[in-house]
Amino acid sequence: MASVTHVDAVYRELPDEEDALDAYSRAVSGVAEILTPSVANLRVVRRLRGRRVEGGGSAVVITPDGVMLTSAHVVDGVSGPIRASFVDGREVGATVVGADPLSDLAVLRADADGLQAAELGDAERLRVGQLVVAIGNPNGFAGSVTAGVVSALGRSLPASSRNASRMIENVIQTDAALNPGNSGGALADGRARVVGINTAVAGVGLGLAVPMNAATRTIIGALMREGRFRRAYIGVAVGPRPVPPRFGRRGGVEIVQIVEGGPGDRAGLRVEDLIVTVNGTAVEGVSDLQRLMVGDLIGSRIRVDLIRSGRELEVELVPEELEL
Repeated sequence: MASVTHVDAVYRELPDEEDALDAYSRAVSGVAEILTPSVANLRVVRRLRGRRVEGGGSAVVITPDGVMLTSAHVVDGVSGPIRASFVDGREVGATVVGADPLSDLAVLRADADGLQAAELGDAERLRVGQLVVAIGNPNGFAGSVTAGVVSALGRSLPASSRNASRMIENVIQTDAALNPGNSGGALADGRARVVGINTAVAGVGLGLAVPMNAATRTIIGALMREGRFRRAYIGVAVGPRPVPPRFGRRGGVEIVQIVEGGPGDRAGLRVEDLIVTVNGTAVEGVSDLQRLMVGDLIGSRIRVDLIRSGRELEVELVPEELEL
């Protein structure tokens, strides 16, 4: 009879596979099981310098009748059909409903019904160090799952269109591994709720995702209804600047450039003017002014309070629609 070796004894003491799953593994595998069917692998075709170029990315199903969310840069310049494939083997066509390059979000419509829709979460509830799971199609490998933590919150990411640029605010930073093809895929919390759309790889162990919050939900809703998201435009470039203490304000934004013939120019704004409020709402930084430039202001007269050469002034102007 063969003797029992040390290795045999060790194997007998090891827990079985189910018991070996710790809480972390169970959380990640649970999220993957729930969410992977809702993440599509996208294949797109663009024309660059007269040549046909194929590309890819990911998308997240948000309604059973085929509405999907992805990154705007994934579908930018698409000139041919979009194909979306799922882990159950289905492959369907998809079309762009609307895209907003300044938030890097786009809405697609897949030619399918009965899809498994993901649940959208709220990135405002995230905490640094919290578990997150990224699901997408890096380098075309469909249904790939990586996990990590929220490394930082409140990051900013530059975004631009052909005629405008701005900062995407409250971007989520994670160390969950992201690679080309993950763009447009899901970043989910431990309960499989989509809290971000993966958008960029800023370095090894440094991925970025556009957050799901009230602002991005508004953009998504507009893209679904109208195919675009409208922003107001006053024709100025600004930068942060402290306000002299005697004015009793924490900060403002200084005009560093004015577009000739734009709304600000016509209203008499000048370079070095310090904007402190718009329609009575404090403007303490560039992001504050960006958030206030909503579509409802287009064509409406607004009040801008500013400081010029040590004096407080009030100016009225009429914003135009920002051309993308």
